[in-house]
Amino acid sequence: MKLGIFSVSLTVKDIHASKSFYENLGFQVFHGDIAQNWLIMKNGNCTLGLFQGMFEKNILTFNPGWDENASALPSYTDVRELQRRLKAKGLKLESEADEKSSGPASFTLVDPDGNPIYIDQHV
Repeated sequence: MKLGIFSVSLTVKDIHASKSFYENLGFQVFHGDIAQNWLIMKNGNCTLGLFQGMFEKNILTFNPGWDENASALPSYTDVRELQRRLKAKGLKLESEADEKSSGPASFTLVDPDGNPIYIDQHV
């Protein structure tokens, strides 16, 4: 099962301090709006999101349909199909994509240790 490109979404207390810290580690801003308290940063093929005041916990994020540069892939497994497969395996979802929709959608689940996993399709 291919879930898509992986990143970590970090909940941060001070986005400016976090931006500076990760820039010192070699990350560069790739996308986002610091005035809206969110940034996506990259270091090579490693991607992380900084989010101030948006989430309670850090989140493991997968983006079906995207490559590591947020460009649409020619083929991928749709988020609704991933959702059906996971539900068929007996996994409990915290939120679900509308099965009747198409295009962008998302769902969430939580691993056995309480780590949120966000499957977020933008295409």
